[in-house]
Amino acid sequence: CSFLRFDGAWVFFVNIVFVGGGNMAAALIGGMLQQGFPAANLRVIDLSAPARDRFAGLGVGASEQWVDGPGQDPSPADVVVFAVKPQNMKAAVSGVKSQCAGALVISIAAGIRCADIARWLGGHERIVRVMPNTPALIGEGVSGLFATPGVGADDRQAANVIVTAAGKSVWLEDEVQLDSVTAVSGSGPGYVFYFIEALEEAATKLGLEAKAARLLAIETFRGAAQLAAISEDSPAQLRAKVTSRGGTTQQALAAMESSEVSALIVQAVEQAAQRAREMGDEFGDD
Repeated sequence: CSFLRFDGAWVFFVNIVFVGGGNMAAALIGGMLQQGFPAANLRVIDLSAPARDRFAGLGVGASEQWVDGPGQDPSPADVVVFAVKPQNMKAAVSGVKSQCAGALVISIAAGIRCADIARWLGGHERIVRVMPNTPALIGEGVSGLFATPGVGADDRQAANVIVTAAGKSVWLEDEVQLDSVTAVSGSGPGYVFYFIEALEEAATKLGLEAKAARLLAIETFRGAAQLAAISEDSPAQLRAKVTSRGGTTQQALAAMESSEVSALIVQAVEQAAQRAREMGDEFGDD
């Protein structure tokens, strides 16, 4: 299959089936619809009635099973996107094995390796693994992608267009790097929210009203991240520029350094990567 666009308009359409209708599927589908992809070429399979209703409201077909009723043939799919939790991945893949035979398979399940997906599908060769993150819900996500050798240029383009409908992407040469992506950007929003919580708590302890504390914490983080994104300076250089000798920022950073906050963050991310590897072992085991 192939995705081509001209002046922002879709000029080649394929049928895409999402197995799983959670938030990440909603983010990707929502982004594609906003970019003009036709709802008629999208379908969601989900056991949850509220999830199905959510997509039906967008004009996207949604059903509990791939085959909707007795005697009906499965709808053909050019791309099948598995958007389910890692512990449910084997059952989800096995349940639609026959429908995936001629499709590009995309998985966004953390930790589940291509070799396991291929085995569950009877030796399937066209698989792309994706690790997105929750800012995709507002079109500001970033995803790491890895493709098996059987994935051609058109398939890679298709996967990239689907993923970048909800943010930016980076392709990886080695599948094991996806565990690092999971730890850094996949889990990263949780770290950011944790820091915002702490900054907000500090503000209230210093006497600021709760509403003001939240606004200051969130907007400071948002502004600093945007500055880092557009600046030619590295984060270390930006930090140095805002840290006056003998000033308040230096005092705060010195306290963090004395507590080895940076080292603890690195250790925490390493633990997350280790858990991603463990999940691959745990949920990919037959």
